[in-house]
Amino acid sequence: MSSDRYGTSAHYKQKEQGYRDKALKLFPWICGRCAREFVFSNLKELTVHHVDHDHTNNPNDGSNWELLCIYCHDNEHAKYTEHAQYQTEVKAGDNNQSTATHNPFADLKALMKK
Repeated sequence: MSSDRYGTSAHYKQKEQGYRDKALKLFPWICGRCAREFVFSNLKELTVHHVDHDHTNNPNDGSNWELLCIYCHDNEHAKYTEHAQYQTEVKAGDNNQSTATHNPFADLKALMKK
């Protein structure tokens, strides 16, 4: 028997479409992590992420949802998979990435003069 909690039943797919429609009306079509903007033609790449990771918790005010692009959504869920494998520390909303320090174009003006 399939389970609604894991998104495998037809009933869950119907519920998912309902909260997705609500979330797309509530929030701007921008990824909450990378700030990528979406338009109707690529809207299928914008997902609804449950902040508490409970797919059955769908308040009408959207307080448990955030819109994430498919890449950021995969990254968010990968943190929990890695935690289970490697016992790493997991903080919701943290991207676990350090800021880039290398600037490949730092000396571009000098190089263009050559």
